Amino acid sequence: MGDVQQKLTIWITGASSGIGYALVERYLARDYQVFASARNEGKLSELQANPALTFIPYDVTDASQIDHVRALIQQQTQHLDCVILNAGNCEYLDLQHPDWEMMKRIMSVNYFGLVNCVAVSLPLLKKAQSAHLVGISSQAVQAAFTQAEAYGASKAAVRYFLSSLRVDLQPSNIDVTCVLPGFVDTPLTQKNTFSMPFLMSSENAAARIESALMKRPYEYAFPKRLSAMLWLARCFPKRWTAMTAPKQ
Repeated sequence: MGDVQQKLTIWITGASSGIGYALVERYLARDYQVFASARNEGKLSELQANPALTFIPYDVTDASQIDHVRALIQQQTQHLDCVILNAGNCEYLDLQHPDWEMMKRIMSVNYFGLVNCVAVSLPLLKKAQSAHLVGISSQAVQAAFTQAEAYGASKAAVRYFLSSLRVDLQPSNIDVTCVLPGFVDTPLTQKNTFSMPFLMSSENAAARIESALMKRPYEYAFPKRLSAMLWLARCFPKRWTAMTAPKQ
């Protein structure tokens, strides 16, 4: 317990692969005490020899686990300096054969899962001297994408939730950042069958996020080329719709 308190502490969710795993690697390299959560260890098993890493299994959709997960973290530290809430999932809506329950599934992971993680971590963040709460949204919120009704809506909910939380947590000296990545090569995006402009590796994305978070911005969207493209989409929505709509 004493050794842990000498280190900065961070909790990262969705940590078993993709961006989350790459972030775990980077913060371990910076000598943080890292608490990493996912439903199963996945690639994290490769890092378990590192004494600065603690794996805490957690299904973020299960609100009944909130107190238990917090207690597991508290066994090693009474505060968290930073949390990066990265757990998420993606499914696409096929209007020819719609699965409307899918809308609930995606919202339960991407939005309500993030809310559950805030419930876990907020009491521990409030005990830090200058804490940082980070949530991963998506550049999908910047413009409409075909079949992304569930995913885009859930990430838009995350963005607004974090924006309001930022205001309400200011008196508690907790900074809030919303990260909006573009297309990143992860197990989720590897299932996509459409073009993904400016696709980057998980390692590249994690490096950009880590660097940006040092300045604690309100929002961080990347890559900038995709941000510019989606800005044009918002300026010319009819043109964007015609370009991206499914062909009959």
